[in-house]
Amino acid sequence: MGNYRYLALAAIGALVASCGSGNSSAPSTSTTTQATIATTTTTTSAPKNISPLTGLPFANTADASRPVIMAKIDNAPQAWPQSGLLHSDVIYEEMVEGGYTRYMAVFQSKDASVLGPIRSVRASDADIASPLQGFFAYSGGIPAFVADIRNSGITDVGANVLGGAYYRLSTRLAPHNLYTSTTTLYADANKAGLHAKLPPKLFEFRKTGSPFAAAGAQPISSFNVDISGNANDVWTWNSSGGYWTRSTNGVLQKNPQGVPENATNVIVEFVNYTNTGFIDPAGNPVPQAHSVGSGQAIFLSGGEEATGTWSKASEHAVTTYADSSGQPIKLAPGRTWIEFAPVGTRTSGS
Repeated sequence: MGNYRYLALAAIGALVASCGSGNSSAPSTSTTTQATIATTTTTTSAPKNISPLTGLPFANTADASRPVIMAKIDNAPQAWPQSGLLHSDVIYEEMVEGGYTRYMAVFQSKDASVLGPIRSVRASDADIASPLQGFFAYSGGIPAFVADIRNSGITDVGANVLGGAYYRLSTRLAPHNLYTSTTTLYADANKAGLHAKLPPKLFEFRKTGSPFAAAGAQPISSFNVDISGNANDVWTWNSSGGYWTRSTNGVLQKNPQGVPENATNVIVEFVNYTNTGFIDPAGNPVPQAHSVGSGQAIFLSGGEEATGTWSKASEHAVTTYADSSGQPIKLAPGRTWIEFAPVGTRTSGS
């Protein structure tokens, strides 16, 4: 599998080089109005009863009329086990200082009654979150990064805005002990008169039960992403469940109830990281993931792996994904986990 992966990635290098922002596909469009939670809003990017984030029917059709909540979730070992991730529709994973990673979990079709630990904003977040135009839940951060979020059109529902929606657990040490819930955030945002738009369609989905038809797709049982010495991720295919489970640094990640964290689809998106010029209290540089532009990607879906490309024309544009032949990637309906791996990250599968 290793030789196949590197040969395939090399073969699409020319395609990536030709995918500048000016040639990127236009993002899916949506027709929305600035609305409170209860206001009915229509979208042209997906049928009303189908989630634009998962491709699955909404269990509660009223949820189709609410914006997303994007929550920054801690992934330091002191934060394990995290709460609420299994109720998310999409998870983005970005590298932060010290080579650790942090999650941005996106919720619309389900609620998380306990969600956390909640952590601070990073420079990477505005570009990732802007297309979703929803509510952004976090615990503060460097003022320049907070300003980026507020200037991007995202609605701030962080701990400095809706302080009553957050609480600290006495059983954990700060800063790994700040929690909230999606139901509380929606309710408090509504009371505060905060508005947000509905999300666009993020991915192309295939029919439930149909095979992964990306060019060059090959069966694989596990896949390793070696982001750093503090973030070595392994995805293992669970054929009976139809999802990938996740281990970090050799530890199978589970929620507090002992259920493994998992995703129906995994996208490893190779991006450039640069130093923001800021330093954390431990003396580590604070990096930024650059998710606008184009690059190479690896896709895990249906127990198979394929290589291809990603392209994002602007901060507000939806990222589009293609296989090695240039055809749109069609994911299985369900939760999708996107890892922003530094260009040059070593990967391997078996």
